[in-house]
Amino acid sequence: MRASLEAHLGSRQVARVVYGSIIGLALVVAIEAHPPKTGVVVGWVFGTAIAVALAEIYSEVIGLETRERHPVTRPQLMHMVDDGAAVAFGVAFPDVWFLLAAFGVIELHTAFTIAKWSGLALIGCYGYWAARLSGAPVPRALVRGGIVALVGGALIALKAVLH
Repeated sequence: MRASLEAHLGSRQVARVVYGSIIGLALVVAIEAHPPKTGVVVGWVFGTAIAVALAEIYSEVIGLETRERHPVTRPQLMHMVDDGAAVAFGVAFPDVWFLLAAFGVIELHTAFTIAKWSGLALIGCYGYWAARLSGAPVPRALVRGGIVALVGGALIALKAVLH
């Protein structure tokens, strides 16, 4: 487990998961004010994950072909699909809580609360590990992870003020 975590933290997918997590958090915050039925929330989060992943892949294909003036090769496409999957994971991360709500394990309101805070925690953890792996001592890494999480918290606070 530790080896796979270290491999993941050393990969390009970290940036993609964080990017997707921010999109997922924004979606959760946006639909919380007037949530549809639980199954619809599950579908929206999952559908958004797929749509953003496909947009990521498509934009990378277009960017590579215009920049390098040749069609994308299969290995290049597989690399882009891996990146798209990482984005999809980040966006879909909160869907775990909505699936639990869909099966009656938790209430929808609770799923929204856990989704927001676990999204912030995920983003903050990545900020912490980025600082640690780049040589920051633990206190500085904690501050950096906290600052990154505060950006997500600001999104939640803005939504609360505007609603």
